[in-house]
Amino acid sequence: MDRPVTDWLPITKKEVEMRGWEELDVILISGDAYVDHPAFGAAVVGRIIESEGFKIAIVPQPNWQDDWRDFKKLGRPRLFFGVTSGCMDAMVNHYTAAKRKRSTDAYTPGGKAGFRPDYAARVYTKILKTLYPDVPVLLGGIEASLRRVTHYDYWADKLFPNILTDSGADMLVYGMGEMPLREILRLLNKGVPFESLTNIPQTALLRPQTKDVPKNKNWVDVWLNSHEKCQRDKIAFAANFKIIEQESNKVNARRILQKVGKDNLIINPPYPPMTEKEIDASFDLPYTRVPHPKYNKRGAIPAYEMIRFSVNMHRGCFGGCSFCTISAHQGKFIASRSEESILKEVDQVTKMPDFKGYISDLGGPSANMYRMKGKVQEICDRCVAPSCIHPVVCSNLDTSHKPLTELYKKVDAHPEVKKAFVGSGIRYDLLVDSYNKNNDGSLDEYMEQIVTCHISGRLKVAPEHTSDATLKVMRKPSFKHFHEFKKKYDFYNKKHGLNQPLIPYFISSHPGSQAEDMANLAAETKDMGFKLEQVQDFTPTPMTVATIIWYTGVHPYTLRPVYTAKSKKEKRQQHMFFFWHKRENHQQIRDKLKSIGREDLIPKLIDEKKKFNKREFVKQRSRRKKQSRKRSRK
Repeated sequence: MDRPVTDWLPITKKEVEMRGWEELDVILISGDAYVDHPAFGAAVVGRIIESEGFKIAIVPQPNWQDDWRDFKKLGRPRLFFGVTSGCMDAMVNHYTAAKRKRSTDAYTPGGKAGFRPDYAARVYTKILKTLYPDVPVLLGGIEASLRRVTHYDYWADKLFPNILTDSGADMLVYGMGEMPLREILRLLNKGVPFESLTNIPQTALLRPQTKDVPKNKNWVDVWLNSHEKCQRDKIAFAANFKIIEQESNKVNARRILQKVGKDNLIINPPYPPMTEKEIDASFDLPYTRVPHPKYNKRGAIPAYEMIRFSVNMHRGCFGGCSFCTISAHQGKFIASRSEESILKEVDQVTKMPDFKGYISDLGGPSANMYRMKGKVQEICDRCVAPSCIHPVVCSNLDTSHKPLTELYKKVDAHPEVKKAFVGSGIRYDLLVDSYNKNNDGSLDEYMEQIVTCHISGRLKVAPEHTSDATLKVMRKPSFKHFHEFKKKYDFYNKKHGLNQPLIPYFISSHPGSQAEDMANLAAETKDMGFKLEQVQDFTPTPMTVATIIWYTGVHPYTLRPVYTAKSKKEKRQQHMFFFWHKRENHQQIRDKLKSIGREDLIPKLIDEKKKFNKREFVKQRSRRKKQSRKRSRK
């Protein structure tokens, strides 16, 4: 069914004129193609600005290499330019963990690469500041959010200052930006000058050190080590992170301050988690749910194809995994949509012209955290822990899966839905009694519901490693709980006559992981019947515990050393253990196992009949234990 182009936000001068607009209030520059769907940040920001009564246009994937005509085609906005690199950090989008250039871009029509620059938010902002030096630039999105303070950049292999200093932008909205954006718009509409917007929660800005830090009697300040000190001292940089992570996940956070050059960086505390009414208002905006028609002849947008029939039910994640950026961006507290809003979106999906009866995902950052929160809010108000489920599940956390199971059943009852899958990650540790002891009987009910009604052939879960020492660094539970989960999963499959494989995710070269740990991982998962598919090498990204360890060599909470495989050789040797079944790896695996004194694993991994020397193995094991004790004493 054809729709008028005015159903989308305008992206060309002609479309602006079709609305009868002579001037725009806000122009949004985005590194992604424009998909008018609540899973795409530029669409959400654009629709919020529209809902507040302002004239908004989007310039998606502007050409930054020519005469900059894309940045000039809509003229000068009345209020400000918004800039986002897109739904991914541009560098993660462009490069693999081995720093090889990717050949595709999931957020571009046809999956074609090359339609956005490296460090896109910085590049776009510098162009705008060259063309329109007096027009404010407001940064947002994942790339800007995670670079809001001094951070390590893996691709340049150095510390960068906050992105405001780096780009010349005037303000940054971090995290999920609906609430601060609405406040900014309302104050600007009242005539408050942009430079006076200094006390809006969940924003960051720079002020010269010659001026006083803006006063706010409701906020307590905490100073980080300066950017310059971090450049000189890795331990000072690591010490900063504990403060940053804790304040990002507290109900009553402090304002973070940091000296950088001649300026003070000011990071205002975040808004409280969105209420049900607030998050519903964001998802209920009048999205067309499809890409702009200008892309019709340029090929499908892979990221959209993946989520076009999916429904996101909540935001936030209280897992606090060391390698993950979700809590740094969305926070650890869960903001859940109402059943009414979710079911309304399900109904919208079923009315899409090419819908065949299958919802691809009913999920969230972690699919089974819907409606989970503290039983006593006052306890959460005092909490500084970055995770609610590590090292144990908090006794104050309501982990009932009942609301989620009931919602699944209501979606299943929709007459146009043949099946609704859960495609996003499930926290398996929340489903086993040995780990999640706050059980009201809902865990088994949820598990059976998932197995019988919501798996698309196979279920993906993320134990990440088998070594307890590495898992502790990752903030993940002991692998013994995965064994229990698999046993329960197999039970329900057998009970219902189903054969749905379990697909585990694992990471190599994560801080804390030794070559011997990877060898044990390979042996244990092989023994469980797995031939691993979903594996990856650790990639350091800004604002994660694991990245701090990777760069500094110490854990930011203890400032004690943690081993990390950093060289190409070390990383390659860890990664190859995932692929013990490939003959071309056999000699390297054999050599590595001999060098670390684990010849006993050779026949287990590569089916050699040759027996190892047990007496020599015992000597080597004793030698390793002595070396380990020496390292511990140091």
